[in-house]
Amino acid sequence: MIEEHWGHDDRTRISRRWPAAPGSDRTPPFPRRRQRRGPGLPPGFSSRAEVNGVPAVLRDGSTVMVRPVQSTDASLLADGFARLSERSRRLRFLGEKNNLTVAELRYLTSIDHHNHEALGALSPDGRGIGVARYIRDSEDPSRAEVAVTVVDEWHGRGLGTKLLELLSDRARAEGVDRFTATVAAENMASNRLARSAGGVLVSGSLGTREYEIWLVPPIEQGLSGWLHELDAGLAAVWQGRRERGQTGALPAPKGLRELNRSDSRRQR
Repeated sequence: MIEEHWGHDDRTRISRRWPAAPGSDRTPPFPRRRQRRGPGLPPGFSSRAEVNGVPAVLRDGSTVMVRPVQSTDASLLADGFARLSERSRRLRFLGEKNNLTVAELRYLTSIDHHNHEALGALSPDGRGIGVARYIRDSEDPSRAEVAVTVVDEWHGRGLGTKLLELLSDRARAEGVDRFTATVAAENMASNRLARSAGGVLVSGSLGTREYEIWLVPPIEQGLSGWLHELDAGLAAVWQGRRERGQTGALPAPKGLRELNRSDSRRQR
């Protein structure tokens, strides 16, 4: 006799074969689980609602829908790009950019939701108004490059902050513990966004700034995280001194200076 019933999670069906009559050569009792197949979902998403979009309330009180970018979103991305001002395109792409080619649109919508993730925001009328994207570093899988783009009419409303927050959650779920972001030095909004997310300036030139944004608590960063922070702090100080024309040797941080002193005293 076979008994079937649903498990406690209402998603797993359990089948059990009970013993046959004494003397029978039928198979002894054994449990068996059969996972009920649900609708196809992208990796990392547990419900169709997440894929279709979830409402997000912005700083100004407006509500937008945020969902993963899909392969059918090329027209939405092209429309959003067309609504960027010339200045916004130059700051986002660090140079002149008049259009997105078919190959670029294909690449930007071919998302595996693990090494390459992108979340798009839709306005109440269904138009694309912003995208936050990360691409994992092939040499360091715990790191990913991040970029956020918002159409001009939605600037200053908290959309970039919300998209970066939601993308950070997705990145942590996929094993990414820090972002790197390269932004134009004159892009004040992006520089502010990176710093407000905890970004540390690690390098820069007269035209660009590179930030590192840790996505895990400091206690989980360990020694490597502390060394990254130290290197980033020294790089930021050096960059500021270079821009002011003060290129002399940097003083050691107070903590290291005290450590060196105590070490020399022990050697005596």
